[in-house]
Amino acid sequence: MATSSQTPDHRDAISLFARMGYAARGIVYVLVGGLAALAVFGQGGQTEGSRGALERVLTAPFGKVLLAIMAIGLVGYAMWRCIQAIKDADHHGHGAKGLAIRAGLLASAVTHTLLAFFAATLIFQFGGSSGGSGGGSQGVAGWLMQQPFGRWLVGAVGLVLIGVGIAHALKGYKAKFDKHFEMPKQTQQWAYPICRFGLAVRGLVFVIVGCFFIIAAYQFDPSEAGGIDEVFTTLRSQIYGKWLLAFVAIGLFAFGIYSLLAAVYRRVDPSA
Repeated sequence: MATSSQTPDHRDAISLFARMGYAARGIVYVLVGGLAALAVFGQGGQTEGSRGALERVLTAPFGKVLLAIMAIGLVGYAMWRCIQAIKDADHHGHGAKGLAIRAGLLASAVTHTLLAFFAATLIFQFGGSSGGSGGGSQGVAGWLMQQPFGRWLVGAVGLVLIGVGIAHALKGYKAKFDKHFEMPKQTQQWAYPICRFGLAVRGLVFVIVGCFFIIAAYQFDPSEAGGIDEVFTTLRSQIYGKWLLAFVAIGLFAFGIYSLLAAVYRRVDPSA
């Protein structure tokens, strides 16, 4: 008997998990940006990283259920990143630029797997982990420094993060994401400016985090490394810090919207 064309196969499952992953990432950044924006304007929010945002989910009604769904989504996103990198689903190619992008996709898979694991630990052991993203960054920097050529490895991570940040900013500025989207023109009119702004600001955050790693390498001090919450702290201490913090918070919120839009409109083809 011939198999019906409507019968779900592994590609449908991969597509579902990938879209769940984009949605989970979007929720994390909407929370990070939204909470930081509320804190800036004195409405009771907090400036914290992605781990802190997940802890906030746990305090919501049915928080453990929501967090479990997000953890599954983050694992799905990591799986999709691996497929993008290994199978070259987005056709980046085998040149130096393409291989660099695909290596970044693998790194993204690792970070989102760790974030999913953190979400799982929250479900089974509430209050047992620290939500600061800096703890994760400092832990990575500390582990790298214990390896041969550790200082150079930490510096290399910083340079990679700066490169990723610049790539994100260019992706937003040139709207390079357009080739991967199947979005109606009327939706593009309001969605694309949000996507471009969100990508540019997330790129800026990557650049700042990369600088933290380079400073940590230079001073041989892993405590100098930091994540999103350290970015917020640094910005707040600058001249016009409140407005800089608001700018970045709104930008990360916009990146969350971009990710949610990607969950709906991004082309996901694991067989490409």
